[in-house]
Formats: sequence, structure tokens, C-alpha cells
Amino acid sequence: MNSIRNFGIKQILIFIFILILSIAFSGCRHISNKEKKLVKISSVIFDIIIDIRYATTNNFTGKKLYCNPYCYLLSSTADKLKNVQSELTEKELFLKIYDAYRPLKVQKEMWKYLADERYIANPLYASHSRGAAVDVTLVDKNGVDLDMGTEFDEFSKKSAPGYFGFPTDILYNRILLKKVMKKHGFIQSTTEWWHFFDKDWKKYPILDLEDADLRKLEDAD
Repeated sequence: MNSIRNFGIKQILIFIFILILSIAFSGCRHISNKEKKLVKISSVIFDIIIDIRYATTNNFTGKKLYCNPYCYLLSSTADKLKNVQSELTEKELFLKIYDAYRPLKVQKEMWKYLADERYIANPLYASHSRGAAVDVTLVDKNGVDLDMGTEFDEFSKKSAPGYFGFPTDILYNRILLKKVMKKHGFIQSTTEWWHFFDKDWKKYPILDLEDADLRKLEDAD
């Protein structure tokens, strides 16, 4: 009798486990190979401005972290950004990119330098290392950056989108950037006005690519 009862309990537990798995994955969709592919942003958005700060010493570490100023995103994320630029073009404004795909090796180096998740993501969860996040600002038709109140990589309370102690024109610029990015599928960081991640970023795997891997992509283009 006990063996029958134990068998029944075992079957019930298996059923519950299968049910939990089906619920957990019910909201997931298949990610196509195209969506997972990294693409060169300038090949998708021809009028975009690129200023990869981590390929220079002009960043919060004061060190050159990238060997080359490569600028790549997942194909699906790049398509969203293209829609952003299309809308901005009507306003005679342009996106400037400070960073896009970030090699996991560099993410780990940043984490060692500043292990503060308000500003640097834990390498285990980094959206930049998935090719699904981008650091951007706005530039006018004359190539002049719109005033956002702080510089890129200024890790202070003033960099938070929720900080309102600026003149109206700066607040307008920030709101405009957030509004157009959100409209086309991006979520803004709560601590950095320049940092946006694809709303689907969690669905993509972390890509552990070296500079040589990115060079191959560059040569292929």
C-alpha cells in the first residue's frame, strides 16, 4: 500500500514540475539566428555619429579599454535604433553612440574598477555584453551635442533621469531622448541618462567575444 501511495505522490510531483516549467517558458519565444547576430551599426544607420569612448582614455577609468572603436549591436536591437534615428531625422537631430556591444572581458575589468551596480553592471547580467544595450546622446544638425546636464560617464545623482535640478532646456533634451528611445523599444537606466537597453535584453545570451572576433566581423563587412 505504501509503495502505491509513494508512486502516486511521485507522479504528482513530476506533474507539478512539468506544469511549473510550462508556465515559466510560456512567455518565451524563439530567438532567430538573425536576431542573435551582431551587426555593424554604421551599416544599418548611415547617418549615425560614433564616438566610442572606451577606445580612448576619455572615460571614467582614464584608460583605453578597447583596442579598436568597434560599434556593434544585435541585429534586432540595431533595427530598433534605426527606427529611433528615422524619427529624429525629421527633427534634424542625430544619435551619437558612446558604447554598444562591450566584450565580457572589458565588463569584468570595469567591474573590478568600480563594483557599483548603479553604474556598472555585474558581468553575470550585463546587457552591453549581450549586444542589447547602447549609450547615446543627441546631436543637432551642426554636430553640436545637446546639453544633457552632465557628461557621459559622470557617476553622480545629476546623471539620473529622475534628477530635475536643471534648467528647462536641459530637462527637455533628456525627456526627448527618453521618449523617442522608449517609443521604439528601449528602457532607460534609472541612474544614467545615456544608458538604454533593449526591452528584450534578457532573452539574449552574453557574448564572450575577443577583439580578434570583432576584427573578423569588421573584415567581413
